[in-house]
Amino acid sequence: MRSGRREIVVVGGSVAATTACDALRQEGHDGPITVLSEEAYAPYVRPPLSKAVLKGTEGAESVFMSALPAGVTLRTGARAAGLDTVRRRVLLADGEEVPYDGLVLATGARARRLGTSPGERVVRDLDDALALRDRLATARSAVIVGGGFLGMEIASSARSLGVEVTVVDRDPHLVRQFGRDLAARMTAAATAEGVRLVRDEDGVELLGDREITGVRTGSGAVHEADVVITAVGCRPNVEWLDGTGLATPAGVTVDSRCRVRPDIVAAGDLAARPHGPAGPRRTPHWANALDQARSAAAALVRGDEAPVHRPRPFFWTEQWGLDIKIAGEIRPGTELSVLDGSLRDADALLQWTLDGRPVAAGTVNRRVPVGRLHRLAATEPVPAA
Repeated sequence: MRSGRREIVVVGGSVAATTACDALRQEGHDGPITVLSEEAYAPYVRPPLSKAVLKGTEGAESVFMSALPAGVTLRTGARAAGLDTVRRRVLLADGEEVPYDGLVLATGARARRLGTSPGERVVRDLDDALALRDRLATARSAVIVGGGFLGMEIASSARSLGVEVTVVDRDPHLVRQFGRDLAARMTAAATAEGVRLVRDEDGVELLGDREITGVRTGSGAVHEADVVITAVGCRPNVEWLDGTGLATPAGVTVDSRCRVRPDIVAAGDLAARPHGPAGPRRTPHWANALDQARSAAAALVRGDEAPVHRPRPFFWTEQWGLDIKIAGEIRPGTELSVLDGSLRDADALLQWTLDGRPVAAGTVNRRVPVGRLHRLAATEPVPAA
């Protein structure tokens, strides 16, 4: 699809959606762009929700993004309920049909839940964070199901508010995301703050009906609390695409340029890239959403002339006084080297290798340019001297 006065519709109000709008303008598309967002709010950033917003150190107003580019129409409260790819129409829940020439799918993902009770609390959107912040203000204890980086961020925020915290997971806390050695440093910081870490390979059952009062682990242990939060991953928002053949349980599969078909691209938490024998895989991280959105916009405007999307994994977390940034992927079997500083002193430059090859690099409480981390992780070529 070439640039011009053609109508591009972006479905979703995520950072992938807003980045795609900026990138479309940069690619030379000067026609109308309409953003259809289910949420009642203007687009906002999500990383602070489990940290500064939950702790109350920043207000809700701090998360909203800057204005969209000129010529972009934002429609909030516009929930997509279907897609007609033959007539090129987005079907809204209220019955309206929105025509498009080019389409960006950026409806993101929602929190995965363990049950159907309205009392099961999660942190995925702004309303979730604000509601949980109010609840933590009066709670004395909390159980968090899920010991990944989101669950531990919530635990850190809750503990800073004086809440007694237990974190339950079926896997070793944080190991999958950060590797054995860095995870050990992070969990040591958590236990030093008084957090109880519980592991049960058989999972948990939520206790209660409209209000969740605790969990029972597979081994039969019961952990009660004033508030229970689940942080057990996310599911792509693709149900509205049923019947189109575009959606799978893994998300919307894209090609090397983030295209679903010539007139449709996808980016962000719903986009699944081919990933070897394991099949398509999503990468639900902030930096990935930005990179995919730029590639998707270029492909929608330039087609095969657009550059191939080359993933550059990058994510970060703040918890227990540790500011950690990681470029690359810490895979099973990797070996950690401390290039400078000390993990024990929480001041370090790190590199992970697999079979002698660098695959990831990171920092703990250090300011290092992201480009340098990517070079240390071999996700970017080392510039010539």
